[in-house]
Amino acid sequence: MLVEDNEDLGEAIERRLRTAGHSVDWVRDGADVVSAAKGEDFDAVALDLMLPNRDGIGLIAELRREKFSAPILVITARSEIDDKVSLLDLGADDYLVKPFDLRELEARLRALIRRTGGKTSSVLALGDLELDLAGLNASVGGKALELGRREFRLLEDSAHPCGQGGGQGAADEPAVQFR
Repeated sequence: MLVEDNEDLGEAIERRLRTAGHSVDWVRDGADVVSAAKGEDFDAVALDLMLPNRDGIGLIAELRREKFSAPILVITARSEIDDKVSLLDLGADDYLVKPFDLRELEARLRALIRRTGGKTSSVLALGDLELDLAGLNASVGGKALELGRREFRLLEDSAHPCGQGGGQGAADEPAVQFR
């Protein structure tokens, strides 16, 4: 979920994430965030603090009180250490100061999503197939596959049972492993 009221920035972030193969629910008003969060299971949230009708600080506190478990990446112009520490202690998982490079935003979201699933590596292995989710590279038996971005994302989605990753194979052996 993207929570940003600035149209230009929101459009740029949404375009970047969609181009990378992510689905994006864009919420522009702070009053709509909690209901949107309850209505969907999100992998992560990119949250601006300065929003119409509700501030991001109060939203983080309420989302965490409501047991909303998706990682929250705060995006804001506030760069003081005290702000960062208090927001992280409140329940934010990461903090990105504006202005920022969209590549960094995307990398931070990937890292948050990886950690949420208990994964520390961006390499997904399924038999002889290896997918490097950060580098968007795929190989079978050590031989590189030449895939476009869309083909890579389709392969990644098919390697994650029900979109969750880490599905179970025979007995207790995981069908998908991160290396």
